[in-house]
Amino acid sequence: MTNYVNEIQRRRTFAIISHPDAGKTTLTEKLLLYGGAILSAGSVKGKKANKHAVSDWMEIEKQRGISVTSSVLQFEYNDFCINILDTPGHQDFSEDTYRTLMAADSAVMVIDASKGVEAQTKKLFKVCLLRKIPVFTFINKMDRAAMNPFELLEHIEIELGIATYAMNWPIGSGKEFKGVYERDHHRIIAFHGGDHGQKAAEVSEGTLEDETFRGVLGDHFFEQLREESELLDIASTEFDQELISKGELTPVFFGSALTNFGVEPFLSHFLDMTTSPLPRESTQGEINPMDERFSAFVFKIQANMNKAHRDRIAFMRICSGRFEKGMEVMHMQQNRKIKLSQPQQFMAQDREIVEEAYAGDVIGVFDPGIFSIGDTLCDPSMKFEFKKIPTFAPEHFARVTQKDTMKRKQFTKGITQIAQEGAIQVFQEINIGMEEIIVGGVGVLQFEVLEQRLKSEYNVDIKLEILPFQCVRWIDDQALDPNTLNLTSDSKRVRDLKGRNLIIFMNNWGIKWALEQNKGLTLSDVGTAE
Repeated sequence: MTNYVNEIQRRRTFAIISHPDAGKTTLTEKLLLYGGAILSAGSVKGKKANKHAVSDWMEIEKQRGISVTSSVLQFEYNDFCINILDTPGHQDFSEDTYRTLMAADSAVMVIDASKGVEAQTKKLFKVCLLRKIPVFTFINKMDRAAMNPFELLEHIEIELGIATYAMNWPIGSGKEFKGVYERDHHRIIAFHGGDHGQKAAEVSEGTLEDETFRGVLGDHFFEQLREESELLDIASTEFDQELISKGELTPVFFGSALTNFGVEPFLSHFLDMTTSPLPRESTQGEINPMDERFSAFVFKIQANMNKAHRDRIAFMRICSGRFEKGMEVMHMQQNRKIKLSQPQQFMAQDREIVEEAYAGDVIGVFDPGIFSIGDTLCDPSMKFEFKKIPTFAPEHFARVTQKDTMKRKQFTKGITQIAQEGAIQVFQEINIGMEEIIVGGVGVLQFEVLEQRLKSEYNVDIKLEILPFQCVRWIDDQALDPNTLNLTSDSKRVRDLKGRNLIIFMNNWGIKWALEQNKGLTLSDVGTAE
């Protein structure tokens, strides 16, 4: 078997998804800890903490203790090469998460043991379901007050419509959390608390037949575990690797990411069950990752990750073959050959130049302003395009003006670059231009990030005026002149940065009016890049 096939087969590329505060970023840190990528895990919360999570690198993330942009982290563990895509949990940044899931082969879903499945978890799970990718569940915070574990499994099955299989089983919870029982190895791993999980967890191991563990757990928990274990064996869904691979069965693990308990057993099981890089759909059918010819697509663009560099990085998921530094590839959207310069791999914002990479890897390349989200790059002999990544209609709008008119150039550059990242959408009123622009976002927190980034990265102060609009629709027939349309007086005719015509409406009634008054007009709430 050739070396490049071995390299691809040992890759595991997955996204971590959750509702805010379920502990997603904490789990990410602990996975890095076991991979030896960091020596001790950073505190995610608290303004006084002198360490912050490795994957949270923006100022606003450090201040608020939340993730607002996806991070890419690569490390080695037990001969696996792991690419973690850490995603924002906050619903205001769900579009960034959606794009990141397009680059993953599987997903780890983190659930708070006291809350079960929450609203944002449902949304993100639906994306995984659409892509039919395997989903692995880590039920976190077992060392705090938690729902009954049987109820948690039932809750996941009812809310998400997916079967569950408990890989391990918790013994108690909260202050009485004693550990977990690993069903496949028939062993008890006892919980010892620890130093807030900054180092590998200390565990004791034994079996249900080991009477010494009666002393560790106490009679009540030892007997309860025996009963619940028997009940699980009789009543639970059977383990089926094929159903896991199809995304129809989720293996469930219980643990505590903060104290580091259950993280390494989860990682070991996950790597055994998850898949090496999967084929990707294209205009020429499925692209096999083992094809020797290089192909990739851009799923994220980020400007100013490092203040010392002041550059733009296009993140791409390699879908087939082997990448070599300086190689010439076909940029399909621009129909020209380009050299991929300064290829880099990441530990959040820390970077290093790479000489080679393989299908499954995520690399960043310097972007002189030629890349867009969804772009296909491939060996010149292939000539195809990967399935497009859609743009979703924002639900919040604001008018943005700069406070200092002398900084017009910086303002235009900043707003354009941040929009190209997909962090916001920018609209210009037809016949007015960039003097006055309207920005759209999935959530209002995106406007706060925009204001802060323009100030810190481009030295531009802006004035934001929230607008009462609720929806935007792309005009399907782009040859149609928007000025000829009969619309309500409070509707706005605008263009996005790709030059596509749209209409911003106050409400759904305005959309209905437009469709009734303009025969043959069709509108879409999803825009696909041309």
